[in-house]
Amino acid sequence: MLLGLPRKLIFGFVAVALFMTGDGFELTFLSKYLVDLGYSQVDAALVFTVYGFVAAISAWSSGVIAEMFGARRVMITGGVMWLVLHVLFLTFGIGSGSLPLILTIYGARALAYPLFIYAFVVLIAQSVDRSKLASAMGWYWAAYSMGIGVLGTYLPSWLIPLVGERATLWLALPWVAAGVVLCVVLVPRQVGATALVEKLDDRRARLRELARGATILGENRQILLAAMVRVICNLTLFGFPVIMPLYLASEDGGGRAWFEVTDWMRIWGLMFAVTLFTNIMWGRIGDRFGWMRQMRWYGCLGCVVATLSFYYIPQWFGANLPLMMGAAVLLGIAVSAFVPMGAIFPALAPDHRGAAISAHNLAAGVSTFLGPAIATVLLPSFGPGGVCWAYAGLYVVGAVLTLFIHPHQPGIVERRVTRRSAAAAAAHPAAVAG
Repeated sequence: MLLGLPRKLIFGFVAVALFMTGDGFELTFLSKYLVDLGYSQVDAALVFTVYGFVAAISAWSSGVIAEMFGARRVMITGGVMWLVLHVLFLTFGIGSGSLPLILTIYGARALAYPLFIYAFVVLIAQSVDRSKLASAMGWYWAAYSMGIGVLGTYLPSWLIPLVGERATLWLALPWVAAGVVLCVVLVPRQVGATALVEKLDDRRARLRELARGATILGENRQILLAAMVRVICNLTLFGFPVIMPLYLASEDGGGRAWFEVTDWMRIWGLMFAVTLFTNIMWGRIGDRFGWMRQMRWYGCLGCVVATLSFYYIPQWFGANLPLMMGAAVLLGIAVSAFVPMGAIFPALAPDHRGAAISAHNLAAGVSTFLGPAIATVLLPSFGPGGVCWAYAGLYVVGAVLTLFIHPHQPGIVERRVTRRSAAAAAAHPAAVAG
């Protein structure tokens, strides 16, 4: 491993970056584009809410499905599904004038991306030593951020002024296709897939193992608390793309059109660009100094400050692009401190890693749903400020919850035991000698 990067999986990380580039093309402008097409703000938020709900279901099942049928096979299936449904979305959905049709097709497409990206998480968990898992997950989230946040944000910000929103959406296809092709050609087959398929050959056993990804939340209190923090940690990542284009770049979303929509896209892209470095940094720091402490102080409480900064900087300082860029940098540093999440779940349930990863993925999918859902519910009555305060309050709740989560972290526990033994030996040298 080079700086925590598993070399045998390197093409998988590249495939994730390519796939998420295409998947992220519409993230920062679709809500405003729908409003420009005549839909209401609540309609636009509802589109993302339905998408997130379906993604949560797919994310929940993806971990066990990947272990049953092979991670690479599941990744390829998810990628092909995405390509087909995106073509249907652009051909029959976006210009139809029918909100139910948009919800149906776009919601169906939400099944695809968790199969691709979370199947690869399973492959990482199976292939990497647990003492280095957070570092490997740092590289995973760096690839994710490069795709959905950097290329997937900056490319549309340059393309929209040239070719418009509709053509930009079509240009997402070759990126996803490239990720799928790379997966077919260069991503290794899943480790140990054959044995697990034989073990779960019975249909009832398969269903029980799939259900365990949810029931483990009731069986293991630590997993439940970790899932709650996992839901909270990405609320802004999926909520801000819904409300901020309307708040910052129009007068219809409770703002004053301080910026152009392309300015907002570049602000958001900078946030993800920061995470390219901080995901790897936090992964290594978490492995060395402790996962939970890092997430509590730098993740949860850092996100409180960054989230409120996005709302209040325009209110207090107007169209101050440098300050908004600063808020984006702060959010990038804070949100990437949650990188160890992918390592915490398997550590809390080592005998049921597949179910634990499914619980992690379910929580990640719920975050995709809950971020826009909070906006859908609160926007009509409380505006974007109320939404930002709701996110900030939940981050405080997340910080408190981390106090009650105690994973066995390989390396940390051993170092603590060694330090205590050394301290005892220094305090009582005679007893040790005797």
